[in-house]
Amino acid sequence: MKAFEAGLYELSHLFMFPVLALILLALAYAFVVLGAFMVEAWQRRTGRYRSQLASWHARHGGSSDDLELWILKRLEWLRITSRTAPMLGLVATMIPMGPALLALTRSDAQAVGENLVVAFSSVILALISASITFLILTVRRRWLLQELRSVERGLPTPAGAA
Repeated sequence: MKAFEAGLYELSHLFMFPVLALILLALAYAFVVLGAFMVEAWQRRTGRYRSQLASWHARHGGSSDDLELWILKRLEWLRITSRTAPMLGLVATMIPMGPALLALTRSDAQAVGENLVVAFSSVILALISASITFLILTVRRRWLLQELRSVERGLPTPAGAA
């Protein structure tokens, strides 16, 4: 049984680097889309926004279902990031908790601290990226649905719908 437990421990440790890399990737993505979101919000407020949905519809045509699929595709990575980042943060928290608990039984405060720093730092970064992408997802979904409604009714798209 000890060999099985040791194997599970080693297997879980193999995932630490990929999980941390995915958290950093999610954080970078969140800040990139935050910048694009802020530019879009500014364009909408100043009346300079050009609807990508209306442009796509003008080029390709299609029904409301086609436009809804375009919207879903546009929002897909925001949704994936906002949903998976907290799970990745939890995984990155749990992996170093095993060594931290073992170090605690040996009264090795330094090892406990080193493991907990990684655990809590990773979950904080994951939650920040999830929060940013969820906020953008929520507002952008409203904007796109307002544009969809305008396109369906043949009205000009709402430039100032911020």
